[in-house]
Amino acid sequence: MGKATGFLEYKRENGPVIPEQERVHNFKEFHERLSLEDQRKQGARCMDCGVPFCQAGCMLAGMMSGCPLHNLVPELNDLVFRGCMEQAYDRLSMTHSFPEFTSRVCPALCEAACTCGLHTDPVSTKENEKAVIEYAFEHGLVKEEAPEVRTGKKVAVVGSGPSGLAAAQLLNRRGHEVTVYERSDRVGGLLRYGIPNMKLDKSVIDRRVKMMEDAGVKFEVNANIGANGSVEDLRKEYDAVVLACGASHPRDINAPGRDAKGIYFAVDFLKQVTKTLLDSDFKEYPYELVKDKDVIVIGGGDTGNDCVGTSIRLGAKSVTQLEMMPKPSETRLPNNTWPEWPRVLKTDYGQEEAIWKFGEDPRIYQTTVKEFVKDEEGNLKEVTLVSLQSKKDEQTGRMQMVPVEGSEKTVPAQLVLIAAGFLGSEQYVTEAFGVETDGRTNVKTEAGAHRTSVKGIYTAGDMHIGQSLVVRAIAEGRAAAKEVDEDLMGYTNL
Repeated sequence: MGKATGFLEYKRENGPVIPEQERVHNFKEFHERLSLEDQRKQGARCMDCGVPFCQAGCMLAGMMSGCPLHNLVPELNDLVFRGCMEQAYDRLSMTHSFPEFTSRVCPALCEAACTCGLHTDPVSTKENEKAVIEYAFEHGLVKEEAPEVRTGKKVAVVGSGPSGLAAAQLLNRRGHEVTVYERSDRVGGLLRYGIPNMKLDKSVIDRRVKMMEDAGVKFEVNANIGANGSVEDLRKEYDAVVLACGASHPRDINAPGRDAKGIYFAVDFLKQVTKTLLDSDFKEYPYELVKDKDVIVIGGGDTGNDCVGTSIRLGAKSVTQLEMMPKPSETRLPNNTWPEWPRVLKTDYGQEEAIWKFGEDPRIYQTTVKEFVKDEEGNLKEVTLVSLQSKKDEQTGRMQMVPVEGSEKTVPAQLVLIAAGFLGSEQYVTEAFGVETDGRTNVKTEAGAHRTSVKGIYTAGDMHIGQSLVVRAIAEGRAAAKEVDEDLMGYTNL
């Protein structure tokens, strides 16, 4: 490392963040970048630890530790420190398809496993990565060049989320003719309609998709393969098919009154908001969905947080976020040792904005909805909440969250957003292709592989491993592309 004592000389410094009172009035990204000179100091904090868990990308205690893409993190940080941004981009692009996505939306698994973070603040690898990729775009270093030689093989990728895009990118670079099918009206999948614009500006997606199109990748939108597309025709036309349709089957809340008007799955709500913004070129905000309403968000994860931030931008009267599990510890517990992913309390941008606007954290722990209460016209007007407690199931021996008798209370609510996670792949797709699924409805493959039970059909991303992170989806897409290439050509250089 060029600055072996950098972690002793420099403190962690993050890029400036636009304050809540300004950013809640629009859907623009609000994380800004440090100057390159200040970013170099952050690169200098990488401490030449000897065992870089940051790039391990392995499962520890059921959680991913380190980067699943195995980015060469210490080398990247060192090149940032030296100011060698072009070489840093070259190094990053060896392992990564879309740093512009992960440097905005990834929870930074690399930083959670950073050795420097064991006793002080971890290296700001995520912002270093963003500085590198944006420098590369600004200086014309990012290219998606059409291959000089085509193989004569055709591959269909069903789904244009991060895994589908990653698979398509590598397969096209290899020389295969690739067509990506997307059921929505725009390319991007989860990136487009599952993540709000203030976290990932959609122009960032368009920028990359345009480059892939120019390099020969074909995109077909409004193509819901399995529902309105002939699977048999697809299989006849293409030498291989990659299913990258995501884990898009949302978990429901089956409580009395569920049919009330004003209850939405979070993914449908977020999609409607983003589509309105894009269709109007950000001139129209769908205030009618939220304005002056009491909003209940069911689910404490990233999607729930996105619903909180979106609701505040659309003029919610109040926002309450329900979490079934107990409140996490503010520091690591003895059974959650480094470099495992830290199971600690995290206050994200949506909660920060709610605290600013309403004066308190919107989250209520160990609580769920017992009943949705309708008015005479069938509109949601209230919800009955119930507290939960952890109790051992006598038959299975497992701990479960069960209602506390007598803890019910009724609160006003005209809008409920269900962000309780996803159950797996959608059945109509897996049935149409005839692929086997496991007990969680994920597409079944051999361990570590992406070949399905049907010859010539592969899978990648959340459809394969269940609901996860963008960075894992990209890693999945790249790995699936390698298998497809090897089967089509007899060898692979991906």
